Amino acid sequence: MKINPFFLTDSYKITHWLQYPPGTQVIRSYASSRGGVFKDVVFCLLQYQLLEYLQGQFVTQHDLDEAAPILHEHFGHDWLNREGWQHIITDHQGKLPVSIRAVREGTVVPTKNVLLTIENTCPRCSWVTNFLETLLVQCWYPWAVATTSRAVKQIILRELELTGDPALIPFKLHDFGCRGVSSMESAMIGGAAHLTQFKGTDTLPAIWMLNKYYAKSCAGHSIPASEHSTITAWGILNEVDAFRNMLDQYPNDLVACVSDSFDIFHACKAYWGQILRDRVLQRNGVLIVRPDSGNPEVTLLEVFRILGEAFGTQLNTKGYKLLDPHVRVIQGDGVNPDAIQSILYALRHAQWSADNLAFGMGGALLQQVNRDTQQVAMKCSQAVIHGVTKDIWKAPVGDPSKHSLRGRLSLVKTAEGFETLSNVNTPQDLLIEVFLNGEIRKRWTFDEVCEQAQL
Repeated sequence: MKINPFFLTDSYKITHWLQYPPGTQVIRSYASSRGGVFKDVVFCLLQYQLLEYLQGQFVTQHDLDEAAPILHEHFGHDWLNREGWQHIITDHQGKLPVSIRAVREGTVVPTKNVLLTIENTCPRCSWVTNFLETLLVQCWYPWAVATTSRAVKQIILRELELTGDPALIPFKLHDFGCRGVSSMESAMIGGAAHLTQFKGTDTLPAIWMLNKYYAKSCAGHSIPASEHSTITAWGILNEVDAFRNMLDQYPNDLVACVSDSFDIFHACKAYWGQILRDRVLQRNGVLIVRPDSGNPEVTLLEVFRILGEAFGTQLNTKGYKLLDPHVRVIQGDGVNPDAIQSILYALRHAQWSADNLAFGMGGALLQQVNRDTQQVAMKCSQAVIHGVTKDIWKAPVGDPSKHSLRGRLSLVKTAEGFETLSNVNTPQDLLIEVFLNGEIRKRWTFDEVCEQAQL
């Protein structure tokens, strides 16, 4: 659904055209991560925001005529900058007279650095810069999801390096979050952000989005898997038949089966480990057993003990136990970064390789993040007033974390890492003009984003 562009911002921004100093010609603002849970942030999916909302004709006469009476009633006064918006509609063909510069998508940047800048290109439209703040700052969401996924990737990779095969990392965290977010657009954006780090997902909207906006035919993969309804429909006395049906329907490759509908330990010992054991071992593929309740550490250790006794184990070259290659486990309940760390530590302490286990993460991946996860904000850093360039900043007493940057900003890479520069023109500037006067100037493929985002 196309939203009238006047409603893509906070209410109070409609009134800001009256608040800048007389003679203001240019407003330059920037977005950054001021801190947060993680010390680095993965910059990604700005391109989606630009293509979906900003490129081409942003505003039409119909939009203005439709919005004016609604906003008049909303405020109880006619605060809309009709003349300014009419100028954009008439003289700029409804295209936004702004320039946006940003780091390459997929870049992992330490917090407290500039990530993107925006400024108006028409001196009559300085108020437009921060009118777009609300929409652009919503990029906090994919940045938070991708950064969380990256942190989990580091946790799992460390355990694989200690106990198993690091090459397995791409499919060690599966996105289970589609149903746990507030909208399909959230699922689409968050799911795509996760795929900058991993290749496993059940969030189909993300696949579609990356196909349309990032030239990726299929960015993530999944496998046949049961849910409780497809198991419990057989009844408690026929649970083993439900399991057998899974093996019948999917005789090859990977298949996942939720096994805790009634008694996960009995299911692993009697059904998988005895009645269906030979069927599992004869498959040309892997059965993935899914516990979905209980204390994850306690449950998983017992599940591994039972499956190890039933199917046998071997020691890998690092001295850790591996289940028979026909059997693996996925944990998808109660999963978050801290839980993953605790579970993997418990498995390592019990001499199990991390190769045996994958994780599914839902709400903690796509929903239990917010703008403060990485403290994302957009602030004004410079203005041109009556032809005079002035640096702009904020420095609230008692809260240095909210002190803002000043000047026209650049981002460079040094021997020590990234550094934000103020009022320095340098060919080493990593901020690339990606949007100018309604047109996309630079597009990334998803393969390029992922390459940049690698650990």
